[in-house]
Amino acid sequence: MKVFYPLVIVIIGCAVAGCSSQKSEKQNQPDHIVIVVEENHGFDTIIGNSDASFINNLADEGRLFLDSHGVTHPSQPNYIALFSGSTQGVKDDRCLDEQTPYRTPNLGYELIQNGYSFAGYSEDMPENGLEGCMQGESEFPNGSPRYARKHNPWVNWQGGEQNGLSESTNLTLQEFPDDFSKLPTVSFVIPNEDNDMHNGPDSLTVKRGDQWLKEEMGHYIDWAQKNNSLFILTFDEDDFRQENHIPTIFVGPMVKSGRDSTHINHYNLLRTIEHMYGLAHAGPATEKQITGIWK
Repeated sequence: MKVFYPLVIVIIGCAVAGCSSQKSEKQNQPDHIVIVVEENHGFDTIIGNSDASFINNLADEGRLFLDSHGVTHPSQPNYIALFSGSTQGVKDDRCLDEQTPYRTPNLGYELIQNGYSFAGYSEDMPENGLEGCMQGESEFPNGSPRYARKHNPWVNWQGGEQNGLSESTNLTLQEFPDDFSKLPTVSFVIPNEDNDMHNGPDSLTVKRGDQWLKEEMGHYIDWAQKNNSLFILTFDEDDFRQENHIPTIFVGPMVKSGRDSTHINHYNLLRTIEHMYGLAHAGPATEKQITGIWK
């Protein structure tokens, strides 16, 4: 009988106190995650650049991934990959409003089906729930050509019969709450094409995007540090170089600060969020979550 005592003790210990892996996962589940995606700048054009002083402060405060990469070029398939674990066969930036809604798994649907919440906030989108593409300002009298549907991946599942999302998940940036406790569990914030570093001379564009990030997200980042929440900054792609090397930064009270040399891409980022909330996995099962980054 004595041979079996250690096994019994282990089982009781896990049942009462929780095994260490379960405890670690629970501790690293943020109340809220906000993800901002910037545009078309490589790692070495942002990190160490004085025109991006706010972003570099975030890199010092949080965890900077030194070997983070976009999945492909150009923009649109990267956004779709980050949201759904697949490019869905998209290879360009052409409007998808006549090819969607998709029926495939995606982060928003996974969250909602598991009792969490999701929304995407797009700057200068003319109205909540908009499905169309901006072909010119005259098409949307209250709109602006600075909004780009190609940077709004969740709209591609809006209204779908399978894995579909409601228009209430597709919101303008004006809907982003001042009371951050009212944020969805996971949300994306997409700047317009003036503020996402996409348009204009490089030095001006970086400085403008950096200032926008400070003004629009600075208060949330400060709040997140005190309220078990997480901020993630990443880029869709670099400036069309083969290595597609981009900045990615995590900031939150559960994050170990410092530099991280782990090779990651948009799929790993998605898998990490899914893992934190115990969600099913969109995309290939071979993609791994990012580990070793939590306090």
